[in-house]
Amino acid sequence: METTPQKEKWYRKLRNKYRLVLFNETTFEERISFRLSRIQVFIFLLSMAITFVALTFFVIAYTPLKEYIPGYPDVQQKDDLYHLNKIADSLMTDAQQKNLYIQNIKRIIENKEIIETPPELVEQPINYDTITDRKSPQDSMLRVSFENQTKFNLFPRNEIMPEMGNAQIYSQNFFKPLNGIITAKFAPLEKHYGIDIVAPHNDAVKSVLDGTVIMAAWTLETGYVIAVQHAGNLISVYKHNAVLLKQEGDFVKAGEPIAIAGNSGEISTGPHLHFELWYNGNPVNPTSYINFN
Repeated sequence: METTPQKEKWYRKLRNKYRLVLFNETTFEERISFRLSRIQVFIFLLSMAITFVALTFFVIAYTPLKEYIPGYPDVQQKDDLYHLNKIADSLMTDAQQKNLYIQNIKRIIENKEIIETPPELVEQPINYDTITDRKSPQDSMLRVSFENQTKFNLFPRNEIMPEMGNAQIYSQNFFKPLNGIITAKFAPLEKHYGIDIVAPHNDAVKSVLDGTVIMAAWTLETGYVIAVQHAGNLISVYKHNAVLLKQEGDFVKAGEPIAIAGNSGEISTGPHLHFELWYNGNPVNPTSYINFN
């Protein structure tokens, strides 16, 4: 019997009208007055919040302001990559046509039939028999000196030092280098010093932190590689890229595209990114500090 009047009184308070009056402080003349209830005030504030969120969404989605969001790709950059791909395809077609023209001239001289369509390109196996390893006396002396300095280390070269004192890494706010699925985990004992992330071809690879590019090159095994030096003795390495967007000495920000994911290098079995994180000269597990979910 006592709960019913309390409920009625509570609901009645929401419907009660209140008057908001604005007076002139000097003449006490009434300027503006409003009659509002608590429900009307709540509905007004909720409508204002929804309107503000909607305006923010439309401003970010349909104006150039979205380009200032960290990690958002530049539209002009995608257009440039598309035009570069078209130019590369055109140059390849032009080269094939010129090669066919030269082959036909040779066949005419040899009194053979003319080839109307260019033959399909066949990948030639790489011959390593012609490569010779030449060691200079200076290189041999440097090798002996290095081995004498490291043979008394507590940790063998095939093992990795334990991750101790990495509190400084946890304080960093890492940006995810690529959206994808991790197919190969960090396995230092198997000499796999990073993780493999599979993602759609031509996806943008982003820098995990602010830093300076210290390496942007191509290697036989890992293809196009780019490495970035960060604060706190941190280095991030990105391998098997299709295209490098930065050069050595360039300063990059966290979330800024630095390469395009690809399948370059002989040890690559498909389009993916091999990502490594080094701290104080030792590889660390990237999944311990970066959220890849």
